[in-house]
Amino acid sequence: MEKNPSIKCSIKNCRYHNQNENYCTLEQIKVGTHEAHPKKIECTDCESFVLNS
Repeated sequence: MEKNPSIKCSIKNCRYHNQNENYCTLEQIKVGTHEAHPKKIECTDCESFVLNS
């Protein structure tokens, strides 16, 4: 899969992770939150994540 040089990613168990380098292979990702009022980085999520099976 081709890496997207605009999206760095270190989540190796995601289906869209480029296994050769720490990049995503998607053209774009969706970032969201699981908090009503996020105030820390831990409150954000990559909503494009799909577990690599």
